[in-house]
Amino acid sequence: MPMTSVDLESHLRTAFPDAEIEITDLAGDGDHYRARIIASAFVGLNRVRQHQLVYAALNGRMGGELHALALETAPPPAS
Repeated sequence: MPMTSVDLESHLRTAFPDAEIEITDLAGDGDHYRARIIASAFVGLNRVRQHQLVYAALNGRMGGELHALALETAPPPAS
């Protein structure tokens, strides 16, 4: 069963409660999403490490319930 955008956002909000998160269904099939995540948890981390944190937050759902996820991650702008 594919993951809904609501489920995806819920998992991400649990892992990154202070984040700005935007989910887009890329194909309209509930299987291909883009997630834009701006989170303080990413401060000082390179892009690869940021993406690893996102995949860890999905608890192994990538490749199963969630087929494809394009990620845009970044720390918040410095104030």
